[in-house]
Amino acid sequence: MKIAPSILSADFAALGDAIALVEAAGADQLHVDVMDGHFVPNLTIGPPVIEAIKKRTRLPLDVHLMIEEPERWIETYAEAGAGLITVHEEACVHLQRILAQIREAGARAGVALNPSTPPAVLDYVVDDLDLVLVMSVNPGFGGQKFIPATYDKLRRLRTLLGPRRVELSVDGGVNEHNAAELAAAGVDVLVAGSAIFGAADPSGAVRGLRSASEVATSS
Repeated sequence: MKIAPSILSADFAALGDAIALVEAAGADQLHVDVMDGHFVPNLTIGPPVIEAIKKRTRLPLDVHLMIEEPERWIETYAEAGAGLITVHEEACVHLQRILAQIREAGARAGVALNPSTPPAVLDYVVDDLDLVLVMSVNPGFGGQKFIPATYDKLRRLRTLLGPRRVELSVDGGVNEHNAAELAAAGVDVLVAGSAIFGAADPSGAVRGLRSASEVATSS
């Protein structure tokens, strides 16, 4: 199981310190949400911040583009330091072309699915993927409650992916209470924001998520 702290919930005034804290605690990668105020009702950060983060950490940057027309920005985010670029199926008219574009830019390619988007939309691009990110809340804001229907969706995707080396990630409302069940559903990457950066002890929260997920993976 990989733990990917989402910096959306971190203190941006002390972002470098927050990143160093979770890196020391054993986080596997950083999840960076990019929002444009159009595809989702919020604005966050852009390439300059990602470039600055890249200079402060050895962790891979998992950049989640919640934006319209992501194809216009793929090369820019790859150059800024994104090791994995995830686009939303709902924002892509030519999804396969964009996945190829991501790989040509030197990054791993991911697709995110909103809560109401069925797994079947990936039937003909599965072999172009490195990761599937399942949104377990409606994207745009941190701190939302986990949508229970996500468990069945994850199990269906795990079956669809089969033996392929495609990671299955989940984002939204992830915490120690549901980590074991998510692992049992086939999840490879837990993205957590408020459960980590909103905790009194973010380092302990990273370790707690990993321990909770291992209950399922070791049984």
